[in-house]
Amino acid sequence: MVVLALTLTACTEEAPGPEAAAKELAAAIADGDFGGVAFSQANIDVPAHRDAVLEPLAAIDHTVTLEGVEVATEGDDEGRRATATLAYTWDVTDTTPWAYETSVDLVLQDPQDGDGPQEWAVVWEPDVLVPDLRDGDRLAVTRVRAERAQILGADGAPIVEPRPVHRIGVDKMNLDPARQDAVARAVGAAVGIDVEAYAQKVAGAGDKAFVEAIVVRADDTAGIDLAAVRAIDGVSVVDGELDLAPTRTFARPILGRVGDATAEAVEESGGQVVAGDTIGLSGLQRQYDVQLRGTPGITISVVADGSAGEDTGQDLDLDGAPDPVEDVTDVFAVEPVAGVPLATTLRTDMQVAAEAVLAGVPSASAIVAVQPSTGDVLAAASGPGGDGTSTATTGKYAPGSTFKVASTLAMLRAGVTPETVVSCTPTITVDGREFQNVPGFPQAAIGEVPFRTAFANSCNTAMIAQREAVSQQALHDAAADLGLGVESALGAPGYFGSVPASAEGTEHAASMIGQGKVEASPLGMATLAASVAQGSRVSPVLVRPEVTPAAAEAPAPSGLTPEEAGTLRSLMRSVVTDGSARLLLDLPGEVGAKTGTAQYGDGSLAHAWMIAIQGDLAVAVFVETGDSGSGTAGPLMKAFLDAPDAGVDG
Repeated sequence: MVVLALTLTACTEEAPGPEAAAKELAAAIADGDFGGVAFSQANIDVPAHRDAVLEPLAAIDHTVTLEGVEVATEGDDEGRRATATLAYTWDVTDTTPWAYETSVDLVLQDPQDGDGPQEWAVVWEPDVLVPDLRDGDRLAVTRVRAERAQILGADGAPIVEPRPVHRIGVDKMNLDPARQDAVARAVGAAVGIDVEAYAQKVAGAGDKAFVEAIVVRADDTAGIDLAAVRAIDGVSVVDGELDLAPTRTFARPILGRVGDATAEAVEESGGQVVAGDTIGLSGLQRQYDVQLRGTPGITISVVADGSAGEDTGQDLDLDGAPDPVEDVTDVFAVEPVAGVPLATTLRTDMQVAAEAVLAGVPSASAIVAVQPSTGDVLAAASGPGGDGTSTATTGKYAPGSTFKVASTLAMLRAGVTPETVVSCTPTITVDGREFQNVPGFPQAAIGEVPFRTAFANSCNTAMIAQREAVSQQALHDAAADLGLGVESALGAPGYFGSVPASAEGTEHAASMIGQGKVEASPLGMATLAASVAQGSRVSPVLVRPEVTPAAAEAPAPSGLTPEEAGTLRSLMRSVVTDGSARLLLDLPGEVGAKTGTAQYGDGSLAHAWMIAIQGDLAVAVFVETGDSGSGTAGPLMKAFLDAPDAGVDG
């Protein structure tokens, strides 16, 4: 009886259903651990096969789940064979997953160790991983670069366009090997590059290589004597085109540059940038890189065994195209999304004109032009003396007497009028510190004179003498009403100025003439002039991005009235007709201006300024080290306003 009972128990013990084995398989495919999975075939290395096929997708998050199991209900396989459906999801992009299903057979068989109940074993085939995958096939992942968008000028046209260039170098295929080193050195010396480095570069290149030394613009060879270069026996000068700005220096500190992604950029991108990508490295190109570079596409392909040699396409192809193969089947693709152009307000002709005016200035310098009616920054040129910084938009300097426009607004509010008689003395002393007028101040303007005369000739002592009637807070408020020190949605890095709200004694006196702790950028002073021209505070704009950033805290409303602005325009006109900016008198239209000179360092050096308004145009000119506003900045202002392309309507 006991023996019979034991026999019946053993015969009725049931094997587990196939669902558990199928779930184990799904988990194993997902994480690579097949320790709990039984296979029907002997001597099969499923983990190695799985890793080899899926390695190109290793960095992509994914899930593998069991969708369902069907057990055979007829024939010899009834109850002994099942088919499981596996659902795969690969998060290839944030918005577009690669989802598919595969099927896998399972069979009920005796346990591999011969002990215990029967178990369900997987019948492994390559297409368990990817539909239609065959023995020896592999996957290849191709990353398809998106087209980088352009930065646009005020007219909506790309600032960077294909422009003719000369590629200068050595063509080894057409040059006697015995002469290659000598020619390379001659070319390097002629174009001004490291001769030794270039000679080594030529020596290390392939036998048929064209080894480029330098690329120069067809209309600007950067001082290279192209005729002398062509005269070198063995040199090659190849004509071509390259995407370039209108000039070598065009708004370079603002626009920035692009180049190969750095290791740091790749690491910080969270997978959005890979080695070999072209990204913005500085300026607007970097600030708006995400908008400009677009979204790369991706293609996943099945590559037949042996069709591409041993170097399988498992690494990303950063050139955007797969290596040539005989049998490639694309199984999933996300098309690249081109970048979105970045709209700026820069007028290319005006920017070029401004940079041409500054080309010969040895110290840091800038010209900023703003359209008062719109706030558009039409030009923001920084001279070569600024060592690549955007002096125009981010420079911080004492504005000197150009700030007297703001001081005058505060004085108007205190009761001064253009006809009010003020005392313009040679010097004035405040708390033991002596202030004086600029060297060469006209004697005719000394004495008891109308305020219009004092303003036109930029009398420091007359302004400082009004310090009791104009508080530092009133000075701060007047400047803010004209846009100085007020943040704006410029769309690019910018410094808008700073005027202390409290100051006493000599510091307050210095503030009256734009010195002390008063600071401004050329952009800030152009904004001040634009506000006078417009009759209301102007908020400058340089960039109109695709997505407008969240607005900062709104500044206090401007108290500038049309009447006040009209008086300031009249006074600025007097500077041109009767004062320190007479050199602008022969320009068309009713030009108004204000000169400025601000001592710095030990007092022997001076910043030179001039601001001007002409119709719907406001301009600030700045030179870090000059003689005076009228003597140094004035001729630059005239040259800019006189340029054929400088007019707003021109």
